[in-house]
Amino acid sequence: MFNRILFPTDGSEGADAAFGHVLDVAADTGATVHILNVADTTHDSVTRIGGDVIDVLERQGETFVEAAAERAADRGVETETAVEQGGVAETIIAYATDRDADLIAMPTRGRTGLDRLLLGSTTERVVRQSPVPVLSIGPDDVPADYPYRNILAPTDGSDRAGAAFDRALEIARHDGATVHALAVVDVGIIGADGYAGVDALISGAERTVADAAATAEAAGVEAVEAVEVGAAAAHGIHSYVADHDVDLVVMGTRGRTGVERYLLGSVAEHTVRTAPVPVLTVPDAGDEA
Repeated sequence: MFNRILFPTDGSEGADAAFGHVLDVAADTGATVHILNVADTTHDSVTRIGGDVIDVLERQGETFVEAAAERAADRGVETETAVEQGGVAETIIAYATDRDADLIAMPTRGRTGLDRLLLGSTTERVVRQSPVPVLSIGPDDVPADYPYRNILAPTDGSDRAGAAFDRALEIARHDGATVHALAVVDVGIIGADGYAGVDALISGAERTVADAAATAEAAGVEAVEAVEVGAAAAHGIHSYVADHDVDLVVMGTRGRTGVERYLLGSVAEHTVRTAPVPVLTVPDAGDEA
């Protein structure tokens, strides 16, 4: 399922907590974890100690990745470590591309203050730009349930959403999980009663989830069909997670455009920020660099 997982760390409590979930996944799948610290070049970190000129951030980074590697070794997980200089999000993406990573797993929060290396905004930039799937793990997601038992796959019937749904099925087959195919009918602030075309939208959404469920069942995966009608797609996703014991959301980073859209990049980013469970965002093949 996963062979090479990239885990960027800044040594914060949030990163350490998220790393436990990453180790669960790696130990189960046999993946190698690439542990990366980015010495952010937007900060002046060079200093002199005695007669030696050193980079404080690089030295800190080496401590962070070595500690994580030792923790992985205790779980029997193979690792590679690196400390790189550069802009954080750009360096993470470049490293994943150069090492053929098939997953980037990272926390949504890191250090605060002037010495921060990871931020929610960094995670969102990686989600938007990464050519490989990104598993975002929030501070409230830990300890996250693994193996996954209920996987939510929001869909709008587009090819891009289909690629994410296929990835959800792959994980579900591996974990023996149920996939929940969800379509959210966004009727805006006017509400369902004031939307003249809402019945047609609901019918279309029902067909979309029925097709997705049929695909799941053909793959030997148990599926649940669901349609939510509300004022915002992200809110519908969040509510469904809370009400159905979902422990992973798998979604595309783009969806349809225009009036019929159910998923958008901003919806994916909002879900990453607010979901109480890990979120796996899957880029469309056409988004790859």
